Amino acid sequence: MIVEGAVFDSEGARRAYVRFRRGRVVEVGTPGTDSRRGRERRVHGIVVPRPVNSHTHLGDAAAAREPPHVPVVELVGPGGFKFRVLAETPARQKEAAMRRALRRMVAEGVAAVADFREEGVPGVAALRRAARGLPIRVLAFGRPVRRPIDGAELSSLLRAADGIGVSSAREEGAAERRTLAAACRRAGKRFALHASEEVRESVDAYLDPRPDLLVHLTQASPDDLAAVATARVPVATCLRSNALFHRSPDLAAFERAGVRLLVGTDNAMLNAPSVFRELEFAYLESRYRDRSPSTDYLARAAFVEPWRWLDEPGRARVRGGTSATTLAFRLPADDPAYQLVTRATEQLIVPTTAP
Repeated sequence: MIVEGAVFDSEGARRAYVRFRRGRVVEVGTPGTDSRRGRERRVHGIVVPRPVNSHTHLGDAAAAREPPHVPVVELVGPGGFKFRVLAETPARQKEAAMRRALRRMVAEGVAAVADFREEGVPGVAALRRAARGLPIRVLAFGRPVRRPIDGAELSSLLRAADGIGVSSAREEGAAERRTLAAACRRAGKRFALHASEEVRESVDAYLDPRPDLLVHLTQASPDDLAAVATARVPVATCLRSNALFHRSPDLAAFERAGVRLLVGTDNAMLNAPSVFRELEFAYLESRYRDRSPSTDYLARAAFVEPWRWLDEPGRARVRGGTSATTLAFRLPADDPAYQLVTRATEQLIVPTTAP
């Protein structure tokens, strides 16, 4: 099968055809030059690397009712609604809810998800069980339960998890952050934290020690963004979640500063874990506020930049010889980034596994 129209990847958007055989890319080139010369089924569309959901909290997917209309600290802060849900929900019910959320992402072609998993080692183990057998890479950022930091618990957590993901620099002191980051470095794991979500925090605080990922930065100043860009720390933004609390990061300012943008869907009790919904909302909300980033910047946040963050730049390219790393959409080839950001849905995914 040949998908003819456009490719969007780490090399940008361009007119192209992509020939698939049983899900594997076997040929990429300029339209009209393919080797089959009309003797193979053709679909008009856009081919991209598979997307990544770069920030979730899937444990609270078990919350089935509308969350209360309360400030963010009462909803997701320590002792808040989310933590009561986690404490009160039976383990099997939480695992089933996480699995449903993961299957939703699989259906949308998502190749990987980075989840901040509360509840210490048992929380990470539950996420691993929920993901068992599913064709999606799950990066579990565990959160130690004990304070002050317990060395034995931290060691166990890092054996189970892909890294540590904690709350803000305001809630985790400098000594704790340095202990956690140093342990991650020794174990070859990643260190991540939320920053400047509810109020502006000192950029010097959340960059010391340098994290591998920041989340939100809704209250960051232009100087803060410049410092983050200089430090080359990627930022996962979650605009639907932020909007619930009357916050809106200026993504045009992120782009001007050169921030490496990723996109996430945040708490599963607040939003469906759909990267496509997140992209569309980011475009519409930014345009509504008359501070639009380019659609290229938004599309790269889902399809390209996460693979660079994961040190797998090859997966951010559409090229011959790759398997199960690309996604094709039945979309017009004109203005591919705009089409992907505002139009992509599960229903428009083209099956490419035919002989």
